[in-house]
Amino acid sequence: MTTGVLVLWGLVGCFMCLQQLRLGADAMGQASAYDRALYAALPNWYDSLFAIAVLTGLVGAVLLFMRRASARPFLIASLVATIAQFGWLFASTDIVAHKGASETLGLPFVIIAVAAFTLWLVGHARLKGWAV
Repeated sequence: MTTGVLVLWGLVGCFMCLQQLRLGADAMGQASAYDRALYAALPNWYDSLFAIAVLTGLVGAVLLFMRRASARPFLIASLVATIAQFGWLFASTDIVAHKGASETLGLPFVIIAVAAFTLWLVGHARLKGWAV
């Protein structure tokens, strides 16, 4: 059950990444002038890092669903890419000052927490003999 939800979470992440690649700043709805300027200023590698984060997370979740301990390197890559993506965004832009912490920090913290939980789960599954 939990691993199925994690696969669904990964699919949603991939969909959101595709939306951002396709729609840019308008991916989350009608973008403000600030959102458009922020998105235009993102480095070229930012979308690639987003894609790496969600694709490795999805592969890791699918492998965990299949009870494979080989999910671990994918989940590590996903967590590292996610932290790098959000870390750069918050350290290099004024998004928190402009939009406020309550609007900008919640979802990234949830995403990082889910990635960390998934990584913990594969280790726990391996210890319990659920994953080989």
